[in-house]
Amino acid sequence: MSTVSQTPRVLPLPEAPVARPVTVPAVFRAAARLIAANGHYQGDHVPDAFDREMCVPHFLRPMSIVAALKCATSGDPHLTSLLADEAIAVLALRLEVDGEGPLFGGIFDLEAHVDGWGDLEGRSVESVVAVLEAAADANEVIR
Repeated sequence: MSTVSQTPRVLPLPEAPVARPVTVPAVFRAAARLIAANGHYQGDHVPDAFDREMCVPHFLRPMSIVAALKCATSGDPHLTSLLADEAIAVLALRLEVDGEGPLFGGIFDLEAHVDGWGDLEGRSVESVVAVLEAAADANEVIR
C-alpha cells in the first residue's frame, strides 16, 4: 500500500475575503487609512484621472474623500457600491459647507457636498482623517 500523501492544492484568491470593509464605520476607517497613506486630493477624484501624465495606479494616488470611500469598498476610486453610497450619505449629513448641510438627497448631490467640504482651501490630510475617524466612532455608537 502506497503512503503517498496528497498535499491539498491551495488556489490563490483574487482578493482576501476579509480585505474589504463590510460596515460603514469600517469604510470610514479604511478611507482614512487610504488618505493618510496616499494624501488628500482637492478637485477630481484623483490627479490625472485620464492617465495623460501619470502611470501610477489610481488606488495609489492622492484622492478625494469620495474617491477614498469608493476605493475602500471596491478597490477602485471610480467604482461605486451600495456600501460606499451609504457611507457618503452618512458623512454628507455630518458635514457643513458654508454653514449648510446637503441641499438635496440624491447620491450625486451628497457626493458634491462631501467634495465641497474636502475642497475648501486649506483642508489638510489631518483634518480629513480626523473627520473620517470621528464619523466611524459616531456610527459605531449609533449601530
